[in-house]
Amino acid sequence: MSEPLFVIPLWADLIAVGLGGVQGALFASGFRGQRRLDLLGVAIIGIVMGMGGGLIRDLLLNVTPVTLQSNWYLLTATGAALIGMLLAGLFQRLNAVIVGLDALVIGLFGAFGTSKALALGLPPVPAVFVGVCSAVGGGILRDMIMGLPVAIMHVGSLYAVAAAAGCVVLATTEAFGLPLVVAAVIGVVVTTVIRLLAVIFDISLPEQRALYRRKVAVETSAIPTVKP
Repeated sequence: MSEPLFVIPLWADLIAVGLGGVQGALFASGFRGQRRLDLLGVAIIGIVMGMGGGLIRDLLLNVTPVTLQSNWYLLTATGAALIGMLLAGLFQRLNAVIVGLDALVIGLFGAFGTSKALALGLPPVPAVFVGVCSAVGGGILRDMIMGLPVAIMHVGSLYAVAAAAGCVVLATTEAFGLPLVVAAVIGVVVTTVIRLLAVIFDISLPEQRALYRRKVAVETSAIPTVKP
């Protein structure tokens, strides 16, 4: 595959990377006891959160990772992570702001991934897949490095679903002739809104165990019982 003609603006990419770095620091600051992290550990989590999505995106697209083509990506991710650690107490008191930034980061990485895939000529469905992987990739790598259960695999607020919805809207509107940049902005807004609503109203996908229990209840309801 040839090098992409679509170029994500450096300032936009760095904003996403920086916000991801801050998220990584806030995540790391929540550990206590033997699991607590030092400066290096926080920096690594910040780099993974800030750059992981972009690296996964470019690897899936078989193009040179843009995060390794400039000094600013590593510096931004590391600096944001360290600043986030120093100001963790302040950030945690601004929980609503952090939730909003989290939703925005998901939307940005999802939109960047889908837009780049579409610009490279991928069909809409694979392009959406690339976008979702980009949106959730940093969190998956973070959990794997920390030896934790992967968050998106468990019951919780709609995370990957919000990213998928935004990516689908982006790909659909672009297919109907909307400029890619405008479609990307709409995709970011859709992802952000869905994620925020999911957090505010505690919306999540049905739990697998609950589905299993319902199935068992239906099957056993037909079994006759003998009362003493």
